[in-house]
Amino acid sequence: MITHRHFMTASAAGLAFAATGRVASAQTYPSQPVRIIVGFAAGSSGDIGARLLGHWLSERLGQSFIVENRTGAGTNIATEAVVRAPADGHTLLYATSANAFNATLYEKLSLDLLPEVPTVGDFLPGYTADAWEGICAPRNTPAEIVDKLNREITAALADPRMKARLADLGATPLVNSPAGFVRLIADETEKWGKVIRGANIRVE
Repeated sequence: MITHRHFMTASAAGLAFAATGRVASAQTYPSQPVRIIVGFAAGSSGDIGARLLGHWLSERLGQSFIVENRTGAGTNIATEAVVRAPADGHTLLYATSANAFNATLYEKLSLDLLPEVPTVGDFLPGYTADAWEGICAPRNTPAEIVDKLNREITAALADPRMKARLADLGATPLVNSPAGFVRLIADETEKWGKVIRGANIRVE
């Protein structure tokens, strides 16, 4: 049987598009409203988590953090939107464990395709599935901006009120560094790639 543990990770690193060390000042960031792109519908746990963090970041950083829901293609439409966005920290992805197995599940992304993603059933006894969520930024986002977001999200996850709200969603805060989050995603991608290939799971 697969067990589920739900984590909210405190990171603003890149998915397959990790932040690099390009020199930039984070003192003026954000200089305009920030979009947090979510691949799930309004009212879903991912959407609620993104809105909680968005509200916190808005209050702390003095700019609006607006959640934008872009559903479809197993969250790939949302991911594509962030990958193609300017690497200035003003477009972020609310990443989830779906991003880890999409790398293997979808051989070629079609933005017109809206399939239902197959789920892994009880054919892997003892296999543990950890559902995680976190903030990602496009490749080449300045490291200072990534670090600033990471500090603020870490502070959010340490706040008792935020922890209580997340507990209501069944989420356990997991504080992580940007580099640590990149490693987590890489490990999860490798793990789910083996599962998907081994079970011959395909999106028709």
